[in-house]
Amino acid sequence: MSDTLSAPCTYEEDVKKSRFAAYAAPVASVSEAMDFFAKHSDPAATHNCWAYRIGQAYRFNDDGEPGGTAGRPILQAIEGQDLDRVAVLVVRWFGGIKLGAGGLVRAYSGCAAQCLRLGPRTPIIATSTVTCRCNYAELPLMKARISQAGAAIDAEHFDGEGAMLTLTVPCAVLNELERTIADITRGRSEWQVM
Repeated sequence: MSDTLSAPCTYEEDVKKSRFAAYAAPVASVSEAMDFFAKHSDPAATHNCWAYRIGQAYRFNDDGEPGGTAGRPILQAIEGQDLDRVAVLVVRWFGGIKLGAGGLVRAYSGCAAQCLRLGPRTPIIATSTVTCRCNYAELPLMKARISQAGAAIDAEHFDGEGAMLTLTVPCAVLNELERTIADITRGRSEWQVM
């Protein structure tokens, strides 16, 4: 099981007169990662290099640096710390001294890794989306049991019979919560894992 960041973080350092600033954040989708890069990129900077990993999806960008000297080292910093659902942007302002390929790799990977080391982490918990029904009288007890199980109610839809709930449930408690809900509703919950 891997971790993700629980909040955005930043780190800056100077390497041979070039300034490097790393920005990292938890992201749930590719579009969220791209929005993060767009928001934190500096058009006045020499390079805005980035990488993200979201499950099996990953991508990196050298933004004009020699191939393989910026984006891939940033991705390797993410993977080296066993992080997932993370986007990292490293912005470079050139200071007049060329770093060479090895120096660039060390600068980008080091800056990204230090930023990630400083960031707060949280474990990634596998979850499932579930829908279930209950009548109005059962709703308070169901809400209490859902909360106790570490699940969350994402949506509630009410009709003449009661409520249809959409839940996010940790996979580790899925079967136990299903039995609890079945007991409360006397088997009428229409429990469905999406």
